[in-house]
Amino acid sequence: MSSIYNFKKIAPVPEAGDFLDIVLSKTQRKTPTVVHPGYKITRIRQFYMRKVKYTQETFDEKLHQILTEFPVLDNVHPFYADLMNVLYDKDHYKLALGQLNTAKHLIDSVGKDYVRLLKFGDSLYRCKQLKRAALGRMATVMKRQKDSLSYLEQVRQHLARLPSIDPNTRTLIVCGYPNVGKSSFMNKVTRADVDVQPYAFTTKSLFVGHMDYKYLRWQVIDTPGILDHPLEERNTIEMQSITALAHLRASVLFFIDLSEQCGYTISDQISLFHSIKPLFANKPTLLVMSKTDVCTIDDVRPEERQLVENAVSDGVSLCQLSSYHETGITETRDLACDRLLQQRVEMKLKGSKISGVLNRINVAQPGRRDTVERPVHIPEAVLRRRQQLQQQRDAAGDDEDDETMGRVLERDLEIEGGGAGVYNVDLKKRYLLASDEWKYDVIPEIIDGKNVADFVDPDIEEKLAELEREEEKLAAEGLYDSPDESMDEEERRIRDTARRIRERKQIIAQTSHINDVNRAKLTAKAKASVSTTEDFSEHLQRLGLNPALADETAQRAGRKRGRSESQDPAVKMARSSSMAARAVSVIRDRSVMGLKDERSRVATEKSKSMAMRQRNLMARAGEADRAIQSKKPKHLFTGKRSIGSNDRR
Repeated sequence: MSSIYNFKKIAPVPEAGDFLDIVLSKTQRKTPTVVHPGYKITRIRQFYMRKVKYTQETFDEKLHQILTEFPVLDNVHPFYADLMNVLYDKDHYKLALGQLNTAKHLIDSVGKDYVRLLKFGDSLYRCKQLKRAALGRMATVMKRQKDSLSYLEQVRQHLARLPSIDPNTRTLIVCGYPNVGKSSFMNKVTRADVDVQPYAFTTKSLFVGHMDYKYLRWQVIDTPGILDHPLEERNTIEMQSITALAHLRASVLFFIDLSEQCGYTISDQISLFHSIKPLFANKPTLLVMSKTDVCTIDDVRPEERQLVENAVSDGVSLCQLSSYHETGITETRDLACDRLLQQRVEMKLKGSKISGVLNRINVAQPGRRDTVERPVHIPEAVLRRRQQLQQQRDAAGDDEDDETMGRVLERDLEIEGGGAGVYNVDLKKRYLLASDEWKYDVIPEIIDGKNVADFVDPDIEEKLAELEREEEKLAAEGLYDSPDESMDEEERRIRDTARRIRERKQIIAQTSHINDVNRAKLTAKAKASVSTTEDFSEHLQRLGLNPALADETAQRAGRKRGRSESQDPAVKMARSSSMAARAVSVIRDRSVMGLKDERSRVATEKSKSMAMRQRNLMARAGEADRAIQSKKPKHLFTGKRSIGSNDRR
């Protein structure tokens, strides 16, 4: 049996027309849509049997979801069952669910019958007519459930608005005549925001708020006002309160307005208390005198006061409060909670489970391990503190033995700071540091990618001083002297030679780079046209170079150069002058630099022209446009017959 039910998870119930549209459209989407007369009769039967089966299964699935999501009154807590009976009449509710269950079975039988008939279909026409008849009968069954579906949707909407009440948790129920201050008390002790107005029946349904007491979560239920008349004459609003009082194990707070501003006399309110008192059986009950800022128990007439005292004498506690002045609210709440907790403990002690729990509890008593006496040791600081407290009590004339006198406890700070869940314990106030100003300094965990905790050492200054003394000693011994002073002649010579070699390699690399940049390169076409020395001279003249260098270049290419020639200053001077002349006179086309031959240049020009040309000048539609190219796709319209094409039968 479920003790708490979440009504907000119930899915919406569609109307009969929408229900049919959902099921039939799903059948059309999830099953094949094309059948040809040329198919074998077995294939045609399977086609239409699949349609009927899928429709029947979809109806079954949707109806089963509705029947399982709505609560069954016999399977939920009696509080929910009676509350739904009050709000909707359980007979109507069960009748609506029963009609849907009957429709589910009828649709299942229709589907099975027509699938059996389709097995004997002898033509495409007969199979199609059987399918139409099956879906039509299923639709007719669902159309008859229009009223039941509409009723269940209204019930679902109302159920979703009901508060979530746990019947088994710690609960306070606030009840009484209308306009006696119930909702005002509810707003003071919980975080709920119940509407408060100066007229009767402002609260028309149950409201739930939550609060914390002794580190436990409590729910407070604000009930609508109840009038003093027979049970059968009470309306739906009053019956919600009666249902909550009858089924919830809670502490009951019955409010009485002594000022009679609610419009009812004290005697009427006491009469209502006695009439519904049987509902308070085995529940802690408090008689709460509200609006004490206007009238107190001492201000009423003696006969009315006697009525109140007689009601209190039957094991009912009396409390007084004023929501306007906010007096007595905390005391009333604490008393109601304590009495409920005490009753729950007593019920558990009377239960059958307590014996099994006590058998598992073993209280160990430590024994003496030897004959040595070990008296209790009390620190000197504690003894001095006790002496100071005793002196303070003697000076104040207080005889109570309270060791906490003059000392602020953490619990006192918690109450001042807002209570449990709001107050945060200050753990840094107990830090023992050289200065109290350091307690709340922000200590970083990571600095420069290193963990600060790895470098925190109380003896860091002493170790640093020792390290500095060791460094001074090593420096005095000459450990950190420059190595150049102790370098011998051979090592110095080797270092100097290596330096000159590195400089020479740098000069050679720079010279080679300059020669490669300034050297004119012939293309394959030019090489083919220049076959003799005369042709080469003419080619140099066209390029604006000195043709006198042609003979020298040919001779240099035809024989191996000697070492003396390579080192000849005259040859070097001539080569440098020719390089300078070429560097000045040659004009290169940067657009073809880096291309090895004419074919590469032509391919580059073609790619450039292709990239720069304009595309799709006529703005024709393409496959990238969001448009339906074919208005009648073949897979949807093949095999469909138009009107008047059935003569071939």
